[in-house]
Amino acid sequence: MKLDIAIDKFLKYCELEKNFSAYTVGSYRKALGQFFEFFRSEYEANPDIGDIEAEDLRLFPGWLHDLNLKRSSLRQKISAVKSLFGFLYKNGYIDENPGGGLSVPKVEKRLPSYLLEKEAVNLTVKMEGDGPEELRNSLLVELLYSSGLRISEALNLDVNDIDAPDQTVKVTGKGRKQRIVPVTSIVIEKLKKYLLRRKELNPDNIDILFLSRKGKKLNPATAYRIINRSMKGITEAQQKSPHVLRHTFATHMIDNGADIRSVSEMLGHSSLSTTQKYTHVSVERLKEAYRKAHPKA
Repeated sequence: MKLDIAIDKFLKYCELEKNFSAYTVGSYRKALGQFFEFFRSEYEANPDIGDIEAEDLRLFPGWLHDLNLKRSSLRQKISAVKSLFGFLYKNGYIDENPGGGLSVPKVEKRLPSYLLEKEAVNLTVKMEGDGPEELRNSLLVELLYSSGLRISEALNLDVNDIDAPDQTVKVTGKGRKQRIVPVTSIVIEKLKKYLLRRKELNPDNIDILFLSRKGKKLNPATAYRIINRSMKGITEAQQKSPHVLRHTFATHMIDNGADIRSVSEMLGHSSLSTTQKYTHVSVERLKEAYRKAHPKA
């Protein structure tokens, strides 16, 4: 069976039998089209699938690399080739699977965006105001930064979820799991000021803490726009979103000596390994400071 016929059989299998989405099938079609082009350009052939060896496949990642593709794109295309030969082998079209040992590039570790400590202070100062919406926005930003909440967790809070005397907040996270997280005295001060004006936003008298100007629950899109606009001019961080404040909380906590297990519990992570990325942030900052300061770095 020729390679182009085999690719067509595999794509029909993905579409009709596996019922993959049109997006997934389209991605496979593009990746395997490039795989076919690789054989045409390197070998000037449409080979029989039984003649393709593992050594031939090992040249494909290098051919892709010369196209200046991102690592994520390389992963996708190499995975498509592995899936193709897995299908051909499983269905008896070939006696051996040459793609079994083909390695897929590891996922790039992207360090999270965060604010510097001075930037975080400048942001909270910028958010100050006396109107009910300004007080709400200021409290929201302070809470996200001081306690590392996800924006969905913050927007689902009721008025009584923040315990002012105890300086804690009861958070309902993923999987409806609840946790208690400390809050700062500044959060409590801003909460008290906001609650005095909150009734101006609350014609329905609902218990939700963060309300829209129409007295409804503040939605995530609105919260994103508020925080995104506020971060402009404050930071050069590429991302400007509520989640950046969560990253900033974790990074600053670990920078200042907090135990990673405690930070993990406050973030509501199910695994300690998820929190490790914030340690990497601190290490990268130390390396950067070293490179800039040491004369022989």
